Amino acid sequence: MTDTTRINGFFSEMEAELGPDAINRSAETAVRYGENTMPGGSRAVDGVLYPASTAEVQAMVRAANEYGIAIYPNSTGNNIGLGSRSPVLNGQVVMDLGRRMNRILEVNEKMGFAVVEPGVSYQAMYDELVRQGNRLMLDVTSGPPQGGMLGNALDKGAGYGPFFDHFGFACGLEVVLGNGEILRTGDGSLDSETLVNWHTSKYSLGPILDGLFAQSNYGIVTKMGIWLLPRPPAVRSFHFTFPDDGDLAEIVELCRPLKMSNFVPTLFRVSNDLYLCGSEGESPEYAASQGRKTISDEGRKALRERHGLGAWNVSGAFYGPSHEAMEAQINRVRDHFGQSGKATYIPHEDAGSIPPLQVAINAFSGIPSLGELGLLKWRPGGGNLWFLPGTPMDGDIANEFQTLARGIYEDHGMDYMVMNVCGPRFARGLHVMTFNREDADENARADACYRKLSEAVAARGVFVGRAPIDYHEFHMAQTMPAFRNACNAIKTALDPNNVVAPGRYGIG
Repeated sequence: MTDTTRINGFFSEMEAELGPDAINRSAETAVRYGENTMPGGSRAVDGVLYPASTAEVQAMVRAANEYGIAIYPNSTGNNIGLGSRSPVLNGQVVMDLGRRMNRILEVNEKMGFAVVEPGVSYQAMYDELVRQGNRLMLDVTSGPPQGGMLGNALDKGAGYGPFFDHFGFACGLEVVLGNGEILRTGDGSLDSETLVNWHTSKYSLGPILDGLFAQSNYGIVTKMGIWLLPRPPAVRSFHFTFPDDGDLAEIVELCRPLKMSNFVPTLFRVSNDLYLCGSEGESPEYAASQGRKTISDEGRKALRERHGLGAWNVSGAFYGPSHEAMEAQINRVRDHFGQSGKATYIPHEDAGSIPPLQVAINAFSGIPSLGELGLLKWRPGGGNLWFLPGTPMDGDIANEFQTLARGIYEDHGMDYMVMNVCGPRFARGLHVMTFNREDADENARADACYRKLSEAVAARGVFVGRAPIDYHEFHMAQTMPAFRNACNAIKTALDPNNVVAPGRYGIG
């Protein structure tokens, strides 16, 4: 059977079985679903599927096995800088789970969880919680409000509040495996129609299988339970600016004990000047060098003065019955950071008038916002990558990696933009690369910069937590052979015909 015969037969069967609303093969749609912000360019897509239920996902997967079709599922396709809706490889059929599978199936206020389909966005969940009385709070990213909660969790995305670990606070999955079978995880694995504990108990009899479906291609998750936090009566943020790049070491040392003791319930957002200022407008120096040089120290200083920010900016928050009740906690944090002699305090009331700090307040408050999308406009041309390594909460190591990364960015003419999201023992470095994808030289430099950063941190024992689609195979090749062999063996067992997203995270 030729490739054309297979793909035509597959789509004809899907249209006959599920109706015309379940498919789209127009050239315009294929182009739109193949678009991304990667240096490697858009992907060729062979069509799009729009399932409306788990049963329809099963039907599509079974037909894909029959005809030998590769399906690439996504939820809402808003993971900008990591791949958007685009498949990893050319010639796949995109399964858009978010178009018709976008229902909030349950909000259980008593037990504090929701059950969602893939297309439920942060904005949709927030709006529903407000409609129901605003008594529960979800943890949000600072990315697009239309981003999918389920997809973000499966890609190990995170937020900034106490429930920041989105996959860690997911409970109970429904999965269509690559062979078309349905698997339920946790207490959902019980062979029963009554599952009162499915979304409240993560660990049940036997192996914990949930993690197999994070950053993998072993199946298609069609339903997920997500734990929610009781909304506090008041959220009071605090912010500090520091004047010098080298202050990062001391900042990390100051943050760690406050998180280790869980005195501060949120994570710390430790952002450099360009990460915050870059969301507020285009680079003032891009035109002069045509993107061949990083912004000057004088240019950075001018941006800091304009926006009232520092070389480093620290944000966190407390939850309590009222702003007044949290005064003692705020004073303790002020005294703690004041030990440095370099920290300038910005109170909650003033931070709201500084747009990048308002983004932090929204994130701590479980309110989706568009603020950080402005980073995409720092340079023209639509290129955007995220480099996402993590380092221990050790000030000396943090400064070592800052110096390393700044040098590599500068060598490639990129502007160093980073936010370190700090917990008690570990900080994730959200490194942004905004570049002109329409300029061949700048596009190539962005790709080279990403690869050099990845090799340099790996040589020091640090790996990335997520990866843009251009680099899935590259990063998998950095792992030990036993890890790669195990991933591929699981793929063979659960998806023997390799129909679900071949190449995703370098598997299959």
